[in-house]
Amino acid sequence: MRTLILGLTATALIATAAQAATYRLGGLEVAQPWSRPAAAGVNGAGYMTVTNRGAVPDTLTAIESPAAKKVEMHRSSMSGGLMTMQQVDSVLLPPGKAITFAPAGYHVMLIGLAKAQKTGDVVPATLVFKSGARLKIEFSVGMGPAGGAAPMGAMSMDHKNH
Repeated sequence: MRTLILGLTATALIATAAQAATYRLGGLEVAQPWSRPAAAGVNGAGYMTVTNRGAVPDTLTAIESPAAKKVEMHRSSMSGGLMTMQQVDSVLLPPGKAITFAPAGYHVMLIGLAKAQKTGDVVPATLVFKSGARLKIEFSVGMGPAGGAAPMGAMSMDHKNH
């Protein structure tokens, strides 16, 4: 029992530390990148907050990761009581503004995961910006900063038809 409690405490501390990660490059900042647990071969999702602390706009144009066959940026929106998702080619980052990638909004799709993402894992990624900046980050695999979210496999998210 004592070993179990120590193990759970260590896991919670590691997850909290990973979720609190902030990455900076010039005026660009990425805070709390995280991803839900997901099985190998299926799609995963990544979330984060990207802030442009610089004086000029920039644009997030791509995200790369060796953890998936393909990485895309998507945006979910509610219209007429229906949730829809569409791929976006880029995300504008106005100066002094934060753009949140979260469930039911902008999100990163990790398509065709090379291996299972388990709680406590990290998923390496590189964010590519129009300015030429390339920022390496790691998505912390867990249930997110708020906790309680369902793993990708438990959600009904069809990304084949858009």
